[in-house]
Amino acid sequence: MLTILGFVMIATFLVLIMMKKMSPLAALVLIPALFCVLVGQGAHLGDYVIKGIGDLAPTAAMLMFAIIYFGVMIDVGLFDPVVRGILRFCKADPVRVVVGTALLAAIVSLDGDGSTTFMITVSALYPLYKRLKMSLVVMTGVAATANGVMNTLPWGGPTARAATALKLDAGDIFVPMIPALAVGLVAVFALAYVLGRRERKRLGVLTLGDVATVTGTVEEKETEQVLVGAGAGARGGAPAAARPATGGSAAPGSEGSDGSVQDLDLQGLDPRRPTLRPRLYWFNAALTVALLTLLILQTLPIPVLFLLGAALALTVNFPHMKDQKARIAAHAENVLNVSGMVFAAAVFTGVLTGTGMVEHMARWLVSTIPDALGPHMGLVTGVLSIPLTYFMSNDGFYFGIVPILAEAGAAHGVAPIEIARASLVGQALHMSSPLVPAVYVLVGMAKVEFGDHTRFTVKWAALTSLVVLGASLLFGIV
Repeated sequence: MLTILGFVMIATFLVLIMMKKMSPLAALVLIPALFCVLVGQGAHLGDYVIKGIGDLAPTAAMLMFAIIYFGVMIDVGLFDPVVRGILRFCKADPVRVVVGTALLAAIVSLDGDGSTTFMITVSALYPLYKRLKMSLVVMTGVAATANGVMNTLPWGGPTARAATALKLDAGDIFVPMIPALAVGLVAVFALAYVLGRRERKRLGVLTLGDVATVTGTVEEKETEQVLVGAGAGARGGAPAAARPATGGSAAPGSEGSDGSVQDLDLQGLDPRRPTLRPRLYWFNAALTVALLTLLILQTLPIPVLFLLGAALALTVNFPHMKDQKARIAAHAENVLNVSGMVFAAAVFTGVLTGTGMVEHMARWLVSTIPDALGPHMGLVTGVLSIPLTYFMSNDGFYFGIVPILAEAGAAHGVAPIEIARASLVGQALHMSSPLVPAVYVLVGMAKVEFGDHTRFTVKWAALTSLVVLGASLLFGIV
């Protein structure tokens, strides 16, 4: 019964948020509370929720101070040169913009933190997507999938969990997987190219003459719009002149007389913003490099590192109390949204774990594996990792299910190291899971509905995971 109710609870949650019948926050709280009562454990709901909150509190703290830290770094202009380079590459071609999204997300993902990746990627490219009227779910989908592939880095989380659960060396798990993961990354760039071609066909190509790109805006001396494919006819044929994203009287979210969107929303990327600190650029760069280095070396817990980093960044860049309060207030909405979602997810994971649903679901899945597939438990683990890491937290999967799969594999002569490598396959899809706090940073900053992101991304991310699995089989890794 617990097995059935567990699957029904997850399905109910996904259906309601994808159909936009409930907000993710409400669904994460109310649905598990209802099912906790249905399984006859309503009296223990408080205990499960408190346990879930306790487990996720460090994650919430990390996200809170990471948002403040990187928000301050964006405010003071640390990432402006990177953004200029990406925007120069992208120009106004939708294909280049989407490929640039994948490239930026992959590069920033080297720090092993999804929230950081999404904050920087969205802050850099959101204005350009809005300016060109490109689909924002393309941006969120490509960024999440690229980050998912890169999330398998030893300091990213999944590899370390697999190593801990099976008492293996993280390097022995990750290094042989590099060729397959490289193929997965190539697949992400191929996906970005295909989606970019779609956007180009839908919208046309903006050719910006004598481009001088600045953070958050594109200033041009000569501008023309060349509409190609079916996109022009679909909108009536008359090309609208591209507009520079300059200041002006248009209210946020308003449109010009020709229908062109003038608002670029992320005012923090205005190249003339008063929060810029060019004289402190190298201090901020050194602080960020030091922070990421300590993060990779795991010198201190990640929440502590970001707490110290945020305090130091605020104090040095904004020595006056009034300015510090203003910066914290400027990022308070993102902090509240993400932290609230994390604690709401704690209800879901707390009930799923506390009632025993996760354990029963895992054992049922393992018991349904035919004996004939025993010698191929590596392949079975790879296939199962795709849906299971989406419906479960990494902790639940790697500490609850992977050991069971490893035991089943060992009975048929399959080494635990092979099971560990196969368990990484589903990470491309995992990063869009409703149980991953960082995804709420992504959709929140991009102003995309979570249900829209899910509908668009799941199929492409699952396909990328299958590509990684296929490459693993081809190279003899799994």
